[in-house]
Amino acid sequence: MAATQKFVYSFTEGNKDLKDLLGGKGANLAEMTNLGLPVPPGFTLTTEACKVFLETGAEPASLKAEVSEHLDRLEQQMGKKLGQADDPLLVSVRSGAKFSMPGMMDTVLNIGLSDTSVVGLAAQSGNERFAWDSYRRLVQMFGKTVLGVDGELFEEALDEAKHAKGTANDLDLTAEDLKTLVATFKAIVARETGRDFPQDPREQMDLAIHAVFHSWNGDRARLYRRQERIPNDLGTAVNVCTMVFGNLGEDSGTGVAFTRDPSTGAPGVYGDYLSNAQGEDVVAGIRNTLQLAELEQLDKKSYDELMAIMHKLELHYRDLCDIEFTIERGKLWMLQTRIGKRTAAAAFRIAVQLVDQGLIDLDEALHRVTGGQLAQLMFPRFAPEATSKQIGRGLAASPGAAIGKVVFDSYTAVKWSRSGEKVILVRRETNPDDLDGMIAAEGILTSRGGKTSHAAVVARGMGKTCVCGAEELEVDTKRRKMTTAAGLVIEEGDIVSIDGGTGKVYLGEVPVLPSPVVEYFEGTLHAGADVQGGLVQAVHRIMSHADGRRRLAVRANADNADDANRARRYGAQGIGLCRTEHMFLGEERRKEVEHLILADNDKDRELALSTLLPLQKGDFLELFQAMDGLPVTVRLLDPPLHEFLPDITELSVRVALAEARKDPNENDLRLLQAVHKLHEANPMLGLRGVRLGLVIPGLFGMQVRAIAEAAAERKLAGGDPRPEVMIPLVGTVQELEIVREECERVLAEVAVSTGVQLDIKLGTMIELPRAAVTAGQIAEAAEFFSFGTNDLTQTVWGFSRDDVEASFFTAYLEKGIFGVSPFETIDRDGVGALVKHAVKEGRATRPDLKLGVCGEHGGDPDSVHFFHEAGLDYVSCSPFRIPVARLEAGRAAIETAGSDSR
Repeated sequence: MAATQKFVYSFTEGNKDLKDLLGGKGANLAEMTNLGLPVPPGFTLTTEACKVFLETGAEPASLKAEVSEHLDRLEQQMGKKLGQADDPLLVSVRSGAKFSMPGMMDTVLNIGLSDTSVVGLAAQSGNERFAWDSYRRLVQMFGKTVLGVDGELFEEALDEAKHAKGTANDLDLTAEDLKTLVATFKAIVARETGRDFPQDPREQMDLAIHAVFHSWNGDRARLYRRQERIPNDLGTAVNVCTMVFGNLGEDSGTGVAFTRDPSTGAPGVYGDYLSNAQGEDVVAGIRNTLQLAELEQLDKKSYDELMAIMHKLELHYRDLCDIEFTIERGKLWMLQTRIGKRTAAAAFRIAVQLVDQGLIDLDEALHRVTGGQLAQLMFPRFAPEATSKQIGRGLAASPGAAIGKVVFDSYTAVKWSRSGEKVILVRRETNPDDLDGMIAAEGILTSRGGKTSHAAVVARGMGKTCVCGAEELEVDTKRRKMTTAAGLVIEEGDIVSIDGGTGKVYLGEVPVLPSPVVEYFEGTLHAGADVQGGLVQAVHRIMSHADGRRRLAVRANADNADDANRARRYGAQGIGLCRTEHMFLGEERRKEVEHLILADNDKDRELALSTLLPLQKGDFLELFQAMDGLPVTVRLLDPPLHEFLPDITELSVRVALAEARKDPNENDLRLLQAVHKLHEANPMLGLRGVRLGLVIPGLFGMQVRAIAEAAAERKLAGGDPRPEVMIPLVGTVQELEIVREECERVLAEVAVSTGVQLDIKLGTMIELPRAAVTAGQIAEAAEFFSFGTNDLTQTVWGFSRDDVEASFFTAYLEKGIFGVSPFETIDRDGVGALVKHAVKEGRATRPDLKLGVCGEHGGDPDSVHFFHEAGLDYVSCSPFRIPVARLEAGRAAIETAGSDSR
């Protein structure tokens, strides 16, 4: 570590581009200072200082001296010293990571107050109640955050004080009441920690700084990072800022503002304001707020100044800004700005609005939306004509239609969710400790708080449906019930429906309708329709740009004409995976497969194959018609044959009962023998895929003949079929060469018999590690590769997906071994490395080798970016994920171009 490394920066030294070093909050405080906005003076301890602290267990050797130097400058600038007796300088110590993590890490306000300085603050301010209110906040916040005291103990003491006063509002507590409460709080600290509340202001500040560093690895912060896929090694900065007070009286207050509505994206005045309060009161939702527009009536001067600053910040950042501010006796102070979290609908609308304003171009608009947000827009919505009983209404904090059983705490939400129940988490207000329950729930409902409360901000960030501030609902978490204004009691386990778009709360299950975005993709809405405030039009414009920018083609995994037609409507450019085994699942066809499996001579086998041939041909005709002019990749039969036979236990019972009746069934006996013969300890690694084609003569030949004859018939009818034949589970080039020879013979026979020349590519799936490693050899016999990343992930990791996801994946995710399931997002280091190797070796052998992926990773946003980087030609996924893949393929292209230009 260089001795000259700088760990502390004044707000006058940084800028918004130093988020890696100063965190988002510190970088933006510096940027606002540079812009000449009214920011209280302060300084930032860097993320590098945090990393050293967490790695070594001690702060960097030079840090204390640097903090002292910046504190001295701050004291000189303010003309007062930290915690001095007569007119104390007070500071806040606040976390600030590179990426916004609302409420997940620690903050302590009013540092510098003590038994002595609280008297000086009362005299200086002329407001004794304010001074003691600030002190009780410090003891409460410091006790919980820094000293680890159970926060419920402070809340219970506060509730008892209000109850004794006969009020539910903490503003009704007098200075004397608050003095008593401070003494109670200090006694709690002493009892729970074995030490008195620290009176030395510098000790308070140093301990608070260490607590913020530690909070980076707190349970809720780690959980939030896993949910949002934020790296664990970034660390947090710490911001030490001069306190300004919104709790000095009715001419003071605090608020949170957005330059546009973060729920809908609509321009206007959006936010919450609380008179005579500190900032944590707004975010915590402990009192219901005023709408920001009402500030104009209370303090027009501050309101006008705030509106001008908001406009300036939005133009400067070219995006929706989330702003925290305090008014201290008529003086406006800016405490934070950041790019605001928003709902999926707001993200698309705002991106297009900013393009129309000339602030960003369409590339930047595409960069600012995600496939995950598009997927959220495709969720169903409540039917507007629903007759369900409305039991309340709050603020529409985060849209969506959520239905579930009411639960009143996070533990129950997680427990019931893991048991397969859909739940709605109901709280008076949420706090950061509720994060795991919020993740588990379908939606969140609170009786307190506004659009900027903890519940609203976190729900929007996660894409969860949320209704806040439903005041007419009385939530009693201890008795596990919720009471409506009409006296109706909703118990835990009762079903409610919440509409995050309107704020309405219903008893029971409300019918749902398709999303208008889905209707747009289905073709039942035209692109110019002004649906939901122009949402569909915004989606159309961004999707059109994504399609124009992307290099990756997007195909569908589809096994029948209905799926193929839907996929085409959703923008598919062909079928990347047709699983022929799905064509044999009907009762009639299963019988024919049974005949094939039971055949013990060539004549019976050929009879069974000749019966299946026209059925397969009909299947392929429908697919080629639905995808006329586009490629259709048909995977030959892949699963173990025992999957087409009756269950061994059921069949054994049937045979035993028949023998007991002395009426044995000859066919059942033969089936049971076949089932026993084909039984495998691990069928996914047994007789399947190419091995079937080699062991059962004529099986693959029949399928290839059906494909070729269907293509020839379609072509003779004026169509443009473009089939491709894919051989599954190949591990060595010799397997592929043998099957390819048979396929070529069949194709030649069909060409002669139909008089139609067909150009049908023959390729393989790369789904075994050996195939990936020997891809150069396999490419000698393959015209295309399609990566089967589901099986490749299983074979690389040694996981049986059906077993491990239910057994230990939850523990692996909780312990941080996985950031996300490797079946959900491709494992770049393991599976991804094999894909890249296979791409390189395959194209070295055959430069024109076509490359795609057909596992469900093809529709995962992060994985699409990897496949773009790896040089694949297309991804293939289920029809409903096609729009997401199209969007992310466009984003991958512009991000690669941006990286190349840099």
